Amino acid sequence: MTIDIGQVRAGFPALQRQVGGRTAAYLDGPGGTQVHESVIAAMNGFMERGGANVHGPFVTSAETEAVVEGARAAVADLFGSDPDEVVFGQNMTSLTYAMSRALARTWGRDANIVVTRLEHDANVATWLQAAASVGVEVRFADFDPADGCSLDLTSLAAALDENTALVAFTHASNATGTITPVKRIVDMAHAAGALTYVDAVHHAPHGIIDVGESGTDFLACSAYKWFGPHVGVVYGRRELLASVTPFKLRPSPDTSPDRWETGTQSFESLAGVTAAVDYIASHGTGATRRDQLVDAFATIGEYETTISDRFLAGLAEMPSVTLYGKPETRERTPTFAIDLDGVEPGFVAERLGEQGIFVWSGNYYAYEVMQRLGKPDGLVRIGFIHYNTLEEVDRTLAAIEALT
Repeated sequence: MTIDIGQVRAGFPALQRQVGGRTAAYLDGPGGTQVHESVIAAMNGFMERGGANVHGPFVTSAETEAVVEGARAAVADLFGSDPDEVVFGQNMTSLTYAMSRALARTWGRDANIVVTRLEHDANVATWLQAAASVGVEVRFADFDPADGCSLDLTSLAAALDENTALVAFTHASNATGTITPVKRIVDMAHAAGALTYVDAVHHAPHGIIDVGESGTDFLACSAYKWFGPHVGVVYGRRELLASVTPFKLRPSPDTSPDRWETGTQSFESLAGVTAAVDYIASHGTGATRRDQLVDAFATIGEYETTISDRFLAGLAEMPSVTLYGKPETRERTPTFAIDLDGVEPGFVAERLGEQGIFVWSGNYYAYEVMQRLGKPDGLVRIGFIHYNTLEEVDRTLAAIEALT
């Protein structure tokens, strides 16, 4: 199965917006990827029908419960988990704060935790603050800028010992696109007796997630990155969700995963979550939705590799542009951090934005990455997704070259 780019783009109404007489090239998009029309329809449908809160003895409450159950089942297929291991919340950051506070209460005074310098700050500051609240040490695993910003596994191994309680690391860097060897890192952490918490926000729209295969204890992401609404999602191993005590209201459920979901959820958004998973699955074939998702991400990966090859080849012809990250498509997403000699990142983003090419500048919350690279003012981030075209890649390259 191949990507029908015309059909894909037709399903994203916002892509048709005109900027300066041209269709905007939503690369990273305004805060993430675009929302598919099927997601919009699902959310509208829920609100038009009228919903109620869950656990009520009437039909609208039962309908809402079916929406929640459907969303858990859909995300379970996306993650390769069971539905009762899926927790919803406002966003990945809020959920990670909740998880970090709860897990911190299980750490002894002689414990330490490990984070990496390749992270979005949602997977660093949350743990720094949780560790400070209970007085445990935080250690950093480094990455190697000279090796395509790969995570330094030797540095990680040196940070681990028998007192390590948790290792928090990214599945893929939102700054450089670097993909980490998730299973290997999980195995290293488990060998030391530590739990693992994976930030999969950036990886989720680009590749399959398999928590069973990796063995991770927790994994977090955000539906808005995979063409859905602003909803955070955390996978947690069933026994951990049941044994760790969350911060919660006294009358709220004591059973998992509900005990982790504070307050009333955005039920219309959960209807959109299911539609977003179904949209991805529509690009694949197979007997089950999980099979379709695996096949779909293989197809999406092939197309995004074509996009990445084109963009990297173009950058290689520009000696005044520095790429931070892997110069080939292996072990990376189609997200690129670049620096133009003598040109401020903010200026680059502004000039491209005027041409309908929407990219980011600054640190994009990858604070540790930029400090490690010696770029406190940040870089330019250009990210492609499966609805982008080769023509947009070429137009982006031409616009960059004009600024060098």
